[in-house]
Amino acid sequence: MAAPQRDRSASSDGSAQRENDERRGEGRGRRDRNNDRRDRGRGNDDKYIERVVTINRVSKVVKGGRRFTFTALVVVGDGEGTVGVGYGKAKEVPAAIAKAVEIAKKNFFHVPMIRRTIPHLVQGEDSAGVVLLRPASPGTGVIAGGPVRAVLDCAGVHDILSKSLGSSNAINIVHATVDALKQLEQPEAVAARRGLPLEDVAPQSMLRARAEGEADKRAQAEKQEAEKAAEGVGA
Repeated sequence: MAAPQRDRSASSDGSAQRENDERRGEGRGRRDRNNDRRDRGRGNDDKYIERVVTINRVSKVVKGGRRFTFTALVVVGDGEGTVGVGYGKAKEVPAAIAKAVEIAKKNFFHVPMIRRTIPHLVQGEDSAGVVLLRPASPGTGVIAGGPVRAVLDCAGVHDILSKSLGSSNAINIVHATVDALKQLEQPEAVAARRGLPLEDVAPQSMLRARAEGEADKRAQAEKQEAEKAAEGVGA
């Protein structure tokens, strides 16, 4: 009589083990689905470059003691000429950064460029911050300090010379850089405003560089289309 009893206990143990395995499997599946959702959410913003310039802690004295909040200055761009700056405040650092990113996306503007550099010399100012930007030849790189470099990297500028002439405050420097970039104009806009032919406004070297840049873009686009067509044929 003992043998059937052992069989029943073994079968009950086996069913309990199967139930536990099913629960663990369901949990893993649920976690995988949640991870997929998070990955999809992050994938929508993969095209944007985010740079946290500075994070400050602000204290406020209240009746019960001190209350701390955090501020974050963030630069967001697509690396193709679109950039924006946001300043967020919250009780926690991640929340402040998230707010700053959303504000930066609302403040997007386009930066005119010629072969990954700016069209002309420009100086921007904000409060006590003064930033000078100068175009550079291909291969020069981004010659800039931390706050200015963050804005230029997110905007997609690859060759440029910069100089900070005023305050060393990161917030002032970033806003002065943004002010300088917003002053940039393409040669056509300057020629139309002054009522002159394009050749009288822009030097031949600038027009030649822009033509070469447009040719490079067309060649790159044709190469990508050819690669996609080859992948389709191979599939």
